[in-house]
Amino acid sequence: MRIAIDGPAGSGKSTISKILAKKLGLIYIDTGAMYRACAYISLEFHVNGDALEELVRDTEIDFLQNDDTQRVILLLQESEYDVTEAVRTPEVSAKVSEVAADKKIREILTKKQKKLASRKNVIMDGRDIGTVVIPDAEVKIFLNASVDERSHRRYAELKEKYPEISFDEVKDDLVKRDETDTKRQTAPLLKAEDAVEVDTTGLTVDEVVQEIMKIVNKKREAGESIQ
Repeated sequence: MRIAIDGPAGSGKSTISKILAKKLGLIYIDTGAMYRACAYISLEFHVNGDALEELVRDTEIDFLQNDDTQRVILLLQESEYDVTEAVRTPEVSAKVSEVAADKKIREILTKKQKKLASRKNVIMDGRDIGTVVIPDAEVKIFLNASVDERSHRRYAELKEKYPEISFDEVKDDLVKRDETDTKRQTAPLLKAEDAVEVDTTGLTVDEVVQEIMKIVNKKREAGESIQ
């Protein structure tokens, strides 16, 4: 079974997907980290446009499980880069929506994602998974939450590493990302027609997981099996 989880920034996609992957024995593919990796490449190598597209096309993006942490590895220009922490910096966060709006970058990464999703039993999260990457996924979830709740979550996540960051900065960045993601011409953030929307506002992580497990179990009962 393949599970597609979409939703805006801060809705809990990555956290929930990782837990579900362990519970269900699925391979977790973090497509958001793939776009963040592209933003990192843009900033690190000072490239945009055609030059960035060429680098991304020639870069292999891999995920390695190290204890409880999934490492993001780039194989680029015959060198290996562990960018797990680097792709979560405020600088990358500020750049990622711009990069993700690039039509050619999206085409390149969508091909890479489809290849990864061709494996059986994967859970993949992002913004266009259920609509573009794996539109035939057996389970499609659209996670959402209020802007304030999502901002508080992201602020708490960043505050430990970046004490100087303010809540208003985080919220402003989130609002801008929402606007860019929903209004971009190529593969905008949309809820697939057959996706089940789960509002995570006010819910604990365990409560959200339980809600999605109910949806998965209904599929099981309907005859869809997870190997």
